[in-house]
Amino acid sequence: MTIKEIREKDDDILKAQLEEHRKHMFDLRTQAVTDKTEDTTQKGKAKKDIARMLTVLAERRRAAVNQ
Repeated sequence: MTIKEIREKDDDILKAQLEEHRKHMFDLRTQAVTDKTEDTTQKGKAKKDIARMLTVLAERRRAAVNQ
């Protein structure tokens, strides 16, 4: 997911997707411990997606406070 795609989404949708990504990240960590991961790059991609979402949400909060 690119930053452009994330910025186009509403806050409610973004928060729901953030929760889904966090659950997915937990599943990936569990799979990594049990050596059942097929694609080891998924964990890094999920972390970056979560960070992007949190960044956009923080930007929006700051913009709302400044207005």
